[in-house]
Amino acid sequence: MTITSTNVSHPHIIKDPNICGGSPVIKGTRFPIRSVVYYVFQLGLTPEELIEKFPSLSMTQVYDALAYYYDNKEEVNQDIAENTEEKARSN
Repeated sequence: MTITSTNVSHPHIIKDPNICGGSPVIKGTRFPIRSVVYYVFQLGLTPEELIEKFPSLSMTQVYDALAYYYDNKEEVNQDIAENTEEKARSN
């Protein structure tokens, strides 16, 4: 069986050039997907712990952000690389 790539809808994620420089964010917030990835994969927070830390986020939004990451790893990893603290200090 052959698996083909399709565009997947992420209703809780937007990209707007006027919000966080066009980085993908959780809709209705300025919370970038790169931050979800950082908290979950770098700091080891569970999605439940993340929404405890940021109560304005919902579980649905966090899981959609993680799904977006898995569907768009290259894009999000590039966004992470371009927005590190070290990179920000050099600008």
